[in-house]
Amino acid sequence: MKPSTGPASSVSEQPISLEADHLSCIRDDRVLFEGLSFSIGSGEAIVLEGRNGTGKTSLLRILCGLRRPDEGEVRWHGIPIEKNYVDYYTHMAFVGHMDGIKRELSALENLRLSRSLCGSGNVSIEEALETLLLSGFEDIPTYYLSAGQRRRVALARLLATDARLWILDEPFTSLDREGIKLVENLMDDHVGAGGAMIMTSHHEVHLSTPGVRILNLSAREAA
Repeated sequence: MKPSTGPASSVSEQPISLEADHLSCIRDDRVLFEGLSFSIGSGEAIVLEGRNGTGKTSLLRILCGLRRPDEGEVRWHGIPIEKNYVDYYTHMAFVGHMDGIKRELSALENLRLSRSLCGSGNVSIEEALETLLLSGFEDIPTYYLSAGQRRRVALARLLATDARLWILDEPFTSLDREGIKLVENLMDDHVGAGGAMIMTSHHEVHLSTPGVRILNLSAREAA
């Protein structure tokens, strides 16, 4: 079992419940997937797999509410996310393929901005940055950081906010071997503490938590 590499997770006691009900997605007149249903709860993780073009990123964007499904519904605690967006966006964090940080701001300023939008967790901003090996880089505009360091700033948001559900699109982008192992350990800690996670990755994912499931979209391609 992997050792913990950071502060204890601040996952709330309220159980997590996200349901995808008969989702369909069409892009450029092509059905990427249809009739897709699954659910995820506390202490569970889903790793999305599939060939390029099978809709992995589109599915994550639907789950985040950034795109509407062509059919079906996403529910948070039994309520459609578009009708429950305040609670959902308070407790869900999305890190996309792009870092999604403001490069003119420092790491500290980026995380303060995230907390103002998403709420604060029990882990301080300084602790989050230290856990992601960014001590000494807190006040430097992220424009001057390496690609790997900027990725770590983006991932530090997961610890510094009150996110209980992590939705991650290629979280290991720009990370070296040490960084990948560090993030995998943080994922294990989060899920092991009762959080939940849905992710996609071109890298092989090594998680020790028993609640990991594989969802292969290639196996669900419409004819």
